[in-house]
Amino acid sequence: MPIRIPDDLPAAGILKSENIFTMSESRASHQNIRPLRVLILNLMPKKIETETQLMRLLSNTPLQVNIELIRVDARASRNTPTEHLNKFYSDFERVKNQKWDGFIITGAPLGSVPFEEVYYWDKFKEIVEWSRHNVTSTMFLCWAAQAALNYLYNLEKVTRKTKLSGIYQHTTYNHHHPLVRGFDDQFWAPLSRVAEFDSEYISDHTDLTIFADAPGAGVYLAASPKCQQVFITGHPEYDANTLNNEYLRDLDEGLNPNLPVNYYPNDDENELPRATWRSHGNLLYSNWLNYCVYQVTPYDFGKHNSD
Repeated sequence: MPIRIPDDLPAAGILKSENIFTMSESRASHQNIRPLRVLILNLMPKKIETETQLMRLLSNTPLQVNIELIRVDARASRNTPTEHLNKFYSDFERVKNQKWDGFIITGAPLGSVPFEEVYYWDKFKEIVEWSRHNVTSTMFLCWAAQAALNYLYNLEKVTRKTKLSGIYQHTTYNHHHPLVRGFDDQFWAPLSRVAEFDSEYISDHTDLTIFADAPGAGVYLAASPKCQQVFITGHPEYDANTLNNEYLRDLDEGLNPNLPVNYYPNDDENELPRATWRSHGNLLYSNWLNYCVYQVTPYDFGKHNSD
């Protein structure tokens, strides 16, 4: 089954060109089924790019999924047209009185900024607290994972001296858990962060189960006991060229970035990078939707569980 997205959302045309089955709102309205309802809080600057990447992964499942995009406020974006935001994004106030099966909060380029200096920090905390009582399972990506760990577990923000950028090989743990069902013993995944996620520290100070980590990079995938919160510290949704674009951006800004590791063939930035993480990304999102959302969420929203 497909994801249901607005008929004229840019992602619809891109995914159609990739032969990915999406369903327009007009067609979905004629189907007598109860689709999953997934909310996406998109904090990334290039919102069209990010929403397309996420919807690509959410579409690779037999479940029908209705997507709704939200933003923290109505501020203008330097990287996304205002017309797009006004047409396709809702404010949190409009959706907060509803129950949702799944919720994805994206990363944000705020790794070096103290949480209290993030202009929407109070709103972020409000949304995370709301999700605990109104969403079956929430997935936090990259910066959102670090921010949620701070709010939910009072873990201090730890910033690395150098940025982790590249494709890192991770080891899978707890193979029999549904979230990592079908995972290889080791897999590759993109990282792009300055945040530190030390495995031992997180294990000692939270009740989270760690499902994957990498030497020198720390925790990649962890979840609360019933998977109501899932933390992903990398970007399995990234396209093959996303890290390249970030590297070139950092060069232009004079940040003197290191070459992304395990990314360019022969470490030659003039060579075309290849995605080596697509199968992992698709499996991770399929497992999350199936086992952490669909198998747990009530058919009747009025009977929605909360902790």
